[in-house]
Amino acid sequence: MSFNLEALGVWTEPKHFTVGRERVAAYAAATNDPVAAHVAGELAPPVFAVVPAFESSAEAVLAVAPPELLMMLVHGGQDFFYHRPITPGMELVTRSAPVGVRQTSAGVVVAVKSQTRTADGELVNEQWMSTFFRGAQGQEPGGEQAPGHALEEAVRATEPVGEAKQHVDADQPVRYAEPSGDHNPIHLDEDFARAVGLPGVINHGLCTMAFVSHAVTGVAEADPRTLKRLAVRFAKPVLPGQDIATRVWAAGAAGAFAFETASDAGVVVIKDGLAVFGS
Repeated sequence: MSFNLEALGVWTEPKHFTVGRERVAAYAAATNDPVAAHVAGELAPPVFAVVPAFESSAEAVLAVAPPELLMMLVHGGQDFFYHRPITPGMELVTRSAPVGVRQTSAGVVVAVKSQTRTADGELVNEQWMSTFFRGAQGQEPGGEQAPGHALEEAVRATEPVGEAKQHVDADQPVRYAEPSGDHNPIHLDEDFARAVGLPGVINHGLCTMAFVSHAVTGVAEADPRTLKRLAVRFAKPVLPGQDIATRVWAAGAAGAFAFETASDAGVVVIKDGLAVFGS
């Protein structure tokens, strides 16, 4: 059940996606988005950037991972670099490549890089996705990994600039599945989720990331159109019905904020968060 290192660096064929106002509004509604332009479908929320890349990035993971391990996959981390906002009517083209595989004590991490461009080639965003295959062992490493964004202890030791509390609805995974395109049964089927070692259905990591993007943008009092980078590491699952709280720190450089999110069970669910806003 070894991972296919020969597929590293091989880009998928371009995947085309037309941004519809209804899809943008549905995504905003599914993530309890408070921004009026997002809810109206006039401007895509930052984490919506994963939707045009979903098919392409999944194909890149499949090129590397043994099929027998796919049901042990969970999202390990996500890192977006934004070059321009996504708006309705845009024709987007995405390609992805698996770029690295590494062994950890608990499993194997596969890093995938995606690039989304307009039809005429203008770069809209780049994103790094880290997928984690629970329990996989004995894998030879290869390639590169996603850029770092660790929360430094010196930053954590300072006073947070703010904290935001949010509630994840009981039906959040069901609502998120359709507009995101992610129907993985670990988010929708209680029996299946328990059968693969989870405590039950879990919220989509990217849905939680969307929640956190609202939290950080609000604490920073920033315009989401100015977001240049948004990165997280998914530490533990968020369960439907839980409350979450995000603490935000100034991260040194102007417009940079570090953050960490914990559930009402006292468990850190998002680590090493980083948001960078520009002018």
